[in-house]
Order: sequence, then C-alpha cells, then structure tokens
Amino acid sequence: MSILIDEKTRVIIQGFTGDKATFHAKAMIEYGTRVVGGVTPGKGGHKHLERPVFDTVKDAVQATGAEASIAFVPPPYAADALMEAADASLRLVCIITDGIPAQDMMRVKRYLMRYPRERRTMVVGPNCAGIISAGRAMLGIMPGQIYARGKVGIVSRSGTLGYEAAAQMKALGIGVTTSVGIGGDPINGSSFVDHLALFQQDPETKAVIMIGEIGGPQEAEASAWIKENMRKPVVGYVAGLTAPKGRRMGHAGAIISAEGDTAAEKSEIMRSLGLLVAPSAAELGSTVEKALAKLP
Repeated sequence: MSILIDEKTRVIIQGFTGDKATFHAKAMIEYGTRVVGGVTPGKGGHKHLERPVFDTVKDAVQATGAEASIAFVPPPYAADALMEAADASLRLVCIITDGIPAQDMMRVKRYLMRYPRERRTMVVGPNCAGIISAGRAMLGIMPGQIYARGKVGIVSRSGTLGYEAAAQMKALGIGVTTSVGIGGDPINGSSFVDHLALFQQDPETKAVIMIGEIGGPQEAEASAWIKENMRKPVVGYVAGLTAPKGRRMGHAGAIISAEGDTAAEKSEIMRSLGLLVAPSAAELGSTVEKALAKLP
C-alpha cells in the first residue's frame, strides 16, 4: 500500500499550461502518475500534453473523476486555487508554490474547517517538493529515480533532505513506501502528525524517518504524539545545528524564535521521547538501517 497516492489516483494539475507545470507534468506522466487533465482559466476546451484543459477545478473533477491535484499557481492566486479545489471536493491538493503570505494560508485553513473532517481536503505544502509513492506515482517536483520501492516512510519539512534520505537509503538497499514533503513555511496545510498517523495505519510501512528544521513547535509536538501513538520505529533529524539564534535559514519557517526552537533542543526532545536521532545529514540512511535492524 501507499499513503495519499498510488498508480490509480486520478490527478489534475492546476496551472497546467504554465512552463513549470508543463515541465513537471511531463516527468510525473513519465513516472506513471495518472494525470487526467488540468486547469488554466480561459483555456478550457483546449488540449495540453494530450490531456484536456478546463477553466475550473469543478469542471475538471466532473469530467475526469479526479480526486487529487497538484498546484503550480503564483503566490497571489494560490489561496484561491486551494479554496477552489476544496469546493470541488478533491480529497488531496499538493501546493508547490513558495512565497504564499502566511495570512493567506491562515485564511485557507479557516476555509477548510467549514467542511466535516471526513470530507475535508488535505493540503500538502506549500513551499514543498510534493509526494511520491515510490515506483507508483509522483505528485511533485522530486527526482523520481532516487526512490526505490521499500518499507520506509519519509515525512520532511525540507525537500532537499527528503531527497538525501531517499538516495542514502537506496544506496544501502533500503526502499521507500511514500515520501511526503510538508513544506518549510510557518503555516502548513498539513502537519507531521497528519502523515505519521497515515504511516502508522499503512501495513507496508515498517519504519518512518521524520526530518525537521529549526523554528516552530511541530517537531516537539510530533515527537510527543509518536511516543503515545506510534508502534513503529521513527528516526528523527533536525536540520540547522549550526544556525545562530534569530537567524532565518532558507525556509520562511526556519527561524529560531523561542525556547525549544533550536536544532539541538529539538533533537534532545526527540531522544527523550524515544526517537532514534540521526547525528548528521550524512547519516540519515545508516540511522534508518540501524532502526530496521532492531525490528523482529
């Protein structure tokens, strides 16, 4: 099994005819993703990459039966694109866009709350690499060839470190069920806990690696949840061990602002709550290997 997506998932692309969306759509289709169409307002009725283009997400869903989308939409229009996807009853939207104002994402999260939990759209991102079910489907911008099929789940705030973990594991003969990049912004569409819960329920996933960054309480909250709820080993890593206090480091959310925000503090919280913590980014794969070796 996979979490979130597999080779049967019907996918549409918001912003379909733009150059970035076109480039990554070709890679997703080549990987095996079931892309059934796309949305570009004003271009409905045309075809792009041999797939139909629609003016609205609702039109695309009604015509294709799509259940998930990936959005390549500029920051000023991203919130509207996400709310439109929710109104069209998509169960999953992955938003790649960087630079969405935090206030816009707060508005999106409030908007999603109008729907009951069982019908609420899950948003992955923004400012993320996306989702890949190794060997089955890709909803993102990652290099698909570095992901071998296997039994380890990845959930990461950093797209690049998610790639690094996958590449190191592949070199060690360890594969991935699904990798999810939740994004580095302060306001995420979905959290570590949302995806850890799915990995816990997935029988194919035997272990998980959770990659965090400096700034914000997510890693500490997830570690406490893991201690109480996960029955599978979780490897933790927090990027930014050398980051000075008060310094923003790349991602909008990666800024140390309070007690417990540093990489060292978060790593210690992870250890105290039972996670096996990778000593460095170069040891992500080997630490997962150690965790797997302890399984019965």
